[in-house]
Formats: sequence, structure tokens, C-alpha cells
Amino acid sequence: MSLLGGCEALLSNSPTCQIPLTQSRRDRHRAWKSGFNHAFVTTALLLGVVSVSTVFKTSYTSKFTNPNAEDTTENNAIPFCEVQKHTSADDCWVVINGLVYDMTDFLQLHPGGANAILAKAGRDVSRLFTSLHAPTALDTLPSEYCLGPVDPATLPEEEVNEMTEDDIERVDARESMPHVNDMLLVGDFEHWAEQVLSRVAWAYYRSASDHEISFHENSDALKRYFFRPRILRGTLRGATNTSILGIPVSMPVMISPAAMAKLGHPLGEVNLTRAAGSEGIIQMISTDASCGLEEIFEAKKGDQPLFYQVYLNKDRKQSQVKIQMADRLGAKAIVLTVDVMRQSKRTLDVREKHLANPTPKDFDAQKSSSIFEAKGISESIAGSHDFNLSWKDVDFIRENTQLPIILKGVQCVEDVQLCVDHGVQGVILSNHGGRQADCAPAPIDVLYELRVSRPDLFEQIEIMVDGGFRSGADVVKALALGAKAVGMGRPFLYANGTHGEEGVSRVLQILRQEITNTMSNIGASTVEDLKPEMVRPRGPWVTQPDSLSK
Repeated sequence: MSLLGGCEALLSNSPTCQIPLTQSRRDRHRAWKSGFNHAFVTTALLLGVVSVSTVFKTSYTSKFTNPNAEDTTENNAIPFCEVQKHTSADDCWVVINGLVYDMTDFLQLHPGGANAILAKAGRDVSRLFTSLHAPTALDTLPSEYCLGPVDPATLPEEEVNEMTEDDIERVDARESMPHVNDMLLVGDFEHWAEQVLSRVAWAYYRSASDHEISFHENSDALKRYFFRPRILRGTLRGATNTSILGIPVSMPVMISPAAMAKLGHPLGEVNLTRAAGSEGIIQMISTDASCGLEEIFEAKKGDQPLFYQVYLNKDRKQSQVKIQMADRLGAKAIVLTVDVMRQSKRTLDVREKHLANPTPKDFDAQKSSSIFEAKGISESIAGSHDFNLSWKDVDFIRENTQLPIILKGVQCVEDVQLCVDHGVQGVILSNHGGRQADCAPAPIDVLYELRVSRPDLFEQIEIMVDGGFRSGADVVKALALGAKAVGMGRPFLYANGTHGEEGVSRVLQILRQEITNTMSNIGASTVEDLKPEMVRPRGPWVTQPDSLSK
């Protein structure tokens, strides 16, 4: 029985709303933990963080309401004073949207550590939970975790967290932030995002693996490629429209899959969807999106194209359900991420978590258990992901959908060939934004190597790329080398966090203008006019080919 179904039964049938806890409950956790992991873990990590909904005023209505809550009576409601008694690692209760949950056993299994949950034990965490999660986030929690409704008459007035000095600085920065129309470069949004986003949000969005060598190389590599402009070609028109997998788009830029957009704005991924629809581009939806899949599809405009990105779950049935749901809702392609074979250390993300939850001075590392180990958001939401993938998993996806399949995270020419051999329709050359293998190659360099060594592959499979792209000129470089589209992730998260939907749209408008200007100035009126001969690398570390005209 699902959590919500179980709670409805409790509300209508149980005079006491008390479920005896059994010794077998921890064993049962093992069966559902992987599916529930992502749904709840981010709330536990972020308890205590000022909600972004206090910054952005929206008309958004939460769907976390319980239809039976109004029918509760004093006979079956738990007084809040009782909840307040359960605040230890051995006995931990919280209130979410009018219902009381016993989270004691979950503390032992929580991959992000127990301290963040314990910090709010015995309290009402409804506002924060609702601001960060999809309506279906608690559906798979076993029913015995729901102890019943809290007596609304006993709830205290909503707590107002005292603002820290850092909070005050960020509020002041937001007040001085320029109007969205005054943001002239994609990088302007990153500059202001660092100043106005919460430290947790910034750390998660900006973080990269280990020493961040690949992260910086992604953008540095693009600076080594220069144009070879052609003249007198009558390029005033400057059209950016093209197609991706046969789908017409207004320009070859995609929103790459990125999780937790609600860290920046209470509407989360919905803002990205609406902006993508208004600007006529493709959004790739993350498996770990903070909005529900149905919620995102409801926000799309008409036949707006959406791709669904997949991290395969350890429980393949859960992945099967998600893939088939995306197919049913109208997704145009499935994107399988293949560059996460082990969860990396996202240094900034993990460091922020340790600063917020420092290790006690009397902590004995040799006797430690995972209950007191702090992890970043990235590590925690990945708890259900299966890292042991093989080419057989491509067949698994094909068995569950007829949609085109794209592999994201391809990093060498040989694997592009294998994608062709396995009937994949598209690849995204990517190193996960520098968040996985540090010292992985910059995607633009992989694209160049592919163009030089195997130009024939561009005719056999659609090649896309993401990682380090921050301008229209960057995009045109990739298009000239043969990429069908360029994906970006962080810029849209930053813009969503600073200006919401308008910010995301503004990023796309800036890119469209820069792409158009660059194309015209190097001799191309359309995307199809861009040719490999129009761009060359500069620098002794890149082999210069005899010809790029193939």
C-alpha cells in the first residue's frame, strides 16, 4: 500500500491512528528504499534552509493537500505536543502537510546523513517539504510511517526562521540585482546567482568533481577554437531554425537535464518548461527533477517537444514505470545518461554540507556509522541509481519504448561507433559538466576529434554536445563542426534562480541573438550553411589536420 493510500485508510478507519511498529520494518525498507530514496532525501538534506518561496512570490498552489484532512476529529488526531516529544535518533517524528510521520528507521538508511532530519525532529516541516518536492514524492513510503493526522488546533503559529547575516546579504543582493532585460550576457546570470542563491543551492548547481580540472577545461577548450569567416555571402537573414531527430526547433540549443530546479525557484522545472515552450526549443527533463513528471508535461505548450532523461534505477521495474509514463505523456525521446559509473565527489557541494554539519570534535571515525556522515545533495539523490550499466541496458530501454534513444555522456570516437552499432539514434558528447571523471576530455575536443577522424559518423547518427558552452559563438563553433544541437544546464538553473521563467527566456534570447550575429559575420545565413572549414583550433596541444572539408 502506498503512503497516501495508507494515510487515507488511517484517517477514515482508525480511531487512534497509531500503527504498532514491527521488528520487520527495517527489512521491508530494503525493498522500497531505492525508489523512495530520491523522493525524500532532498528535504532531509535541506531542512533548516530558508525556502526559496519566501523570496519569489508566486500564485502556485501546492498539490500536497490531503483530501481527508478536513474530516479529522479530535478522536483520531495526534496533538502537536505529542509530536514534540519525539526528537531523538531513536524516536523521530515530523509533521508534513497535516500528517505525522515516524522517520526513526529512515534515519538509519538515509544516504545524506541523519543530522539534517534530526535538526527538525518534532516539528512541522510542511512548508519546506512542499516547496521542494513533486506532489507524488511520498507515494512509495510504507503506510506504517504515517501515524495519522496532527490535531490542527494544537499546531503553533508558523515558525519564522531568524535570518543569518548571509541571508541578509543575499536578500540585499537580490534587491540590487539588475532587471532581467539588463542582463546582457549568459554569464551575467551566473554572476548574480552566486550572490542571491542560498549557499546550498549555489554549491549544488556550481559544484564539479574533485579539483574541477574538467569543469574549467570545458570552457577553456572552447576558447582555443577560432572562426575562419567567409565574406560577401549575403548573410543578412540569419535563420537559427533547424531540426533535432526530425523535430523542428527554433534554434539548436537544448536545456540539458539538471536536477533540483526548485532550489532556485519554487516553480522549479516548470519555469524551464514554459520558457522552452515560448522560445521553441527542446527541454530534457531530469529523472531527479524536483517537479513531478506529470506536472512538467502539464506545463508544456501544445506539442512542445520534451525529452526524458533516465538514470536507470537499481530496481528496473521503477525505471520501466518512469520510461513508460514519459512515453505515455508525450516525450519525444529517451536520454540515457551513461557517464556515471560511480558517484563522484562534487567538492563544493560536499564542502558546503560539512560546513553546515561539521563533524563533532569527539567523533570517533573508526567507530563511525553512516548515520553521522554528511553528504552533498548530489551524492544523496543518486542513492537509487544503478552504476553498473552495460550495452544490455540500451536493449532494456528499447524493450519498453519505441521512442528514439539518445546516450548522454559519450566521450570518445570508439563509443560513438558502438552507439551506431547498437542502433542508438543520437549521442550527446558530454563529461557531465565536469561533475564526474576529473580530467575527462572537453566535449568540444571530442567533437573535433570525431570530425577529423570519423566524419562518416555524422551521417549515421545525430551528434549533440554539452559542457562549457556559455555564448552563441560557442554554440556556432560546435554547429560548424557538425553538432546538431548544443545543450546547456547550469545557465538555465542560474537564470531560474535569479529571475524565474523570465530569466530562462532571457538566456535563450541572448543566445539566439549571439548565434544569429555570429553566423552572419562568418558567412552563414542558416544553420545548414555552417561548415567545418569555418572553425579551427589554435594551440600546440591540438593536431592540425590537412583538411576539414570532408
